[in-house]
Amino acid sequence: MYDLEIDKAAGSIKQYQAKLVCIQLPDGLKPKAAEIKHQLESRTGSTIIIWAGSCFGACDVPLEIKDLGIDLIIQWGHSRWIP
Repeated sequence: MYDLEIDKAAGSIKQYQAKLVCIQLPDGLKPKAAEIKHQLESRTGSTIIIWAGSCFGACDVPLEIKDLGIDLIIQWGHSRWIP
């Protein structure tokens, strides 16, 4: 089972005071998209949209959303991010 770090994601949304957030998931986690959306919206009051396109890693930012007024993009992956 994955640790989706919902608390950490909600904390980032609150930290940046993001009102409109796009979440990006790899295909293996997309079945959990509705659950993630619900949890984040209930904890933050923000509107969460789900990017349904492919996600091949942190460098795969969906440029098509630039005109939607997105305040924050949160990406999930299968591997730990090491800065």
